[in-house]
Amino acid sequence: MDVMTAEPEESAVPRVIDVWMQQPTAQFIGHEMFATLRRWMKREADERLTDLSVTVAAMDQAGVDIGLLSAWCSPQGWLITNDDVAAAVRRFPGRFAGIASADLSRPMDAVRELRRCVEQLGFKGLRIVPWLWNLPPDDRRYYPLYAACVDLDVPFCLQVGHTGPLYPSEFGRPIPYVDRVALDFPELRIVGGHIGFPWTSEMIALATKYPHVYIDTSAYVPTRYPRELVDYMRGHGRQKVLFGTNYPMLSPVRCVSEVDSLQLDVDQRSDFLWGNAARVFKLPASVGPP
Repeated sequence: MDVMTAEPEESAVPRVIDVWMQQPTAQFIGHEMFATLRRWMKREADERLTDLSVTVAAMDQAGVDIGLLSAWCSPQGWLITNDDVAAAVRRFPGRFAGIASADLSRPMDAVRELRRCVEQLGFKGLRIVPWLWNLPPDDRRYYPLYAACVDLDVPFCLQVGHTGPLYPSEFGRPIPYVDRVALDFPELRIVGGHIGFPWTSEMIALATKYPHVYIDTSAYVPTRYPRELVDYMRGHGRQKVLFGTNYPMLSPVRCVSEVDSLQLDVDQRSDFLWGNAARVFKLPASVGPP
């Protein structure tokens, strides 16, 4: 995967937080479940991307100030551990913040691990990918983690929309699954990543209905955002949409350089690229070790 492309115009790089990134391990980047994504993107697994300095260089090229790095836990084991993420945050203080993952098959151990990540490692949220577990977001195994997120005052992040890997897409439907969670946990901040396509209108409806439901744009370049999402960002949803890339799937420089195509005003642009994420994830001016 080649993440080094043309430089963005200077006007395209105000302060930027990328809310969905991975610092890939060799196990993660070469995993067979991502074969469809590599085919779509016409890329091969590139182990150079496991070098954290390559990630930082890609962020610098795009003007991305802070990246939220996700751990990945699957039913078969960890692809990126929470401690892998913590090590990356420590190596480049101020450039990254950690987003934990958890083992849904062991709910109480998962709660303890989330507490460790937030209270000891300074992580800023939790992310579970429902299709990976074949469990909808309103399954009982998530609920102890939702309560812990509220108690720890961190967001819960998930993927919404269809799946790129060859897994069923059903549990990416915002309605009824995210709708039920938001009803049961009205204090929980929920960030639905990957814009919810082809159910983007459902995701917009939930972000409008619930004060603590948000959308992140990871896995889509701005020129491919659905028109309804762009209209929402330019209207009453300006404080509900967060910028993300899903790096290394997408190049940060390409995503940032295409933001001009959205025709956002200065305030809308600032909210989208920085302000909304800083508020939802409670990020300080710089993010380093706790």
